Amino acid sequence: MNPFKDLKSLVVGELEALADEGALPRGLDYTRVAAEPPREAAHGDVATNAAMVLSKPAGKKPRELAKVLVPRLQALEQVTAVEVAGPGFINMRLDPAFWQTCLAGILRAGDDYGSSELGAGRKVNVEYVSTNPTGPLHVGHARGAVVGDALAALFEKVGYDVTREYYINDAGAQVEKLAYAAYWRYLDALGDTISKKVVEDFLADTDLEYRGDYLVPVGEALAKKFGTKFVDIPSDEWLPIVRDYTIDALMDLIRADLAALGIHQEVFASERALVEAGAIEEVLQSLEARGLIYTGVLEPPKGKKPDDWEPRPQTLFRATDFGDDVDRPLKKSDGNWTYFATDMAYHLDKYRRGADAMINVWGADHGGYVKRMEAAVNALTEGKCGLKVLICQLVMLLRAGKPVKMSKRAGTFLTLREVIDEVGKDVVRFIMLTRKN
Repeated sequence: MNPFKDLKSLVVGELEALADEGALPRGLDYTRVAAEPPREAAHGDVATNAAMVLSKPAGKKPRELAKVLVPRLQALEQVTAVEVAGPGFINMRLDPAFWQTCLAGILRAGDDYGSSELGAGRKVNVEYVSTNPTGPLHVGHARGAVVGDALAALFEKVGYDVTREYYINDAGAQVEKLAYAAYWRYLDALGDTISKKVVEDFLADTDLEYRGDYLVPVGEALAKKFGTKFVDIPSDEWLPIVRDYTIDALMDLIRADLAALGIHQEVFASERALVEAGAIEEVLQSLEARGLIYTGVLEPPKGKKPDDWEPRPQTLFRATDFGDDVDRPLKKSDGNWTYFATDMAYHLDKYRRGADAMINVWGADHGGYVKRMEAAVNALTEGKCGLKVLICQLVMLLRAGKPVKMSKRAGTFLTLREVIDEVGKDVVRFIMLTRKN
């Protein structure tokens, strides 16, 4: 039940009665009539704009129409007081019994209270978290996770067909660096079965980015499963196996952390699977056929000229045709695809899976990326599917009044699981939702 919808019906009923009596014209359009809480609680329980929106078609001034309507509203058993405010708004105070009846209805409805069919089954894809699988989730990830999950629940509540999605960035240099870190932990886990010099030489030759203790169990599991198999073989032989094993292990950890926060996503989309399936080439062919790709030279960033910038021909997407500030490159100088090209393929894949609308929940460091992705989705779907991006600001967590560092690469961050274990998932979710994203 919706008490204000019920109150609107009461107001419209009295307007129709006035029309039957000849005090108002018949056939008035009541769709713009509203009954809602007033801006200030001191003005009453409910306000209606009926006299304002119907004055012109009724041939009366708003306050004149209000004076005709007020006695009828005053006579309703639910209403204890009525007054006209400003140019013609009508404020009403209601009998407490009205709200008691509403509460009884809410209790009867249970979990179904507030549900509706507003969405009419339209498909909404909500993508959130999507952190690189290079370590466990830290407390900063909780904000986007909770915002995205709550938003998905709200869309489901009002009749949308929602897909909760996580995009796994399992391609590129970062996951290779992760594999090297896991290999170090693997060598370390082998212990006395190999020479200490093997580990020392590896560390001397490798610039490790990920040194967190969370990779210790991964190294131990690799040692248990493969023994010394990877010790004396070239890196190009062990790297893909160690990489895939490590990504799978860390994604299991991430899924478990999300579950501890009460979050269960249906789809985990792989960047590498898209790349290997030729999805990027397919996007380029589609855009090229529509004249949306060209070879050009970009100007340096406004107000500065980076040392590594060079005026070279690039494969560019006509992003400015779709609201972006500049056209965007799709290939790097080394010939590899840009992240943008990969993301274009990913969002086209979402659309082809049936999304009528897309919502992405991103961290604060992605704010400059929004406009180009909105342009890309507009182009790829030919305006048939919109993208809305919500940016979540950083989280500062204090312990004893001092900020807690959250550096994933250094391994000195406070994990999401530690916070959940200390205060509980409901507290984490509640605190994240008491602040705007």
